[in-house]
Amino acid sequence: MFKYKDAQIKTILGDITKIEVDAIVNAANNTLLGGGGVDGAIHRGGGKRILEQCKKIGGCPTGEARITTAGDLPSKYVIHTVGPIYKDGISGEERLLYNAYYSSLNLAKEYNIKTIAFPSISTGAYGYPIEKAMKIAIKSVIDFIDKEKIDLDITFVLFNNDDFLLYNNYLNEKLLQF
Repeated sequence: MFKYKDAQIKTILGDITKIEVDAIVNAANNTLLGGGGVDGAIHRGGGKRILEQCKKIGGCPTGEARITTAGDLPSKYVIHTVGPIYKDGISGEERLLYNAYYSSLNLAKEYNIKTIAFPSISTGAYGYPIEKAMKIAIKSVIDFIDKEKIDLDITFVLFNNDDFLLYNNYLNEKLLQF
């Protein structure tokens, strides 16, 4: 676990649908109607209440976030955010990915969420290179904490050991600077 100002940031290796936090973040597609990877697992685990609320929302633009119940999942909420599909790294992907994390954290603040878990957004089917995406994710989180001065427990839930080690080592290196 890493302490940054009033926030706690940690990494774990595991399944985000099993994490007991106030909110988990879903790496969703623009329709919010489910898909593969994290999105599919959250919709399957959470049940029909999540899908019903997502239908009412009517979708979400890339870089933004929406919130629903967590249905049958152990968390209270699911924050659905849409990361960019990686093209070439010069087509605005960095800003959109940064905004996906930042928008999710804004919703967490709005809903008085104190514990939140993120997957590695856009690094699966959307093809974002993991090392680049990880640096953007952590920059967004640190920028949010700096601006909002918020007491928040943030967990990055990584699905494989290589990604876990990458995030953990980078956080260790980055937060030692402060």
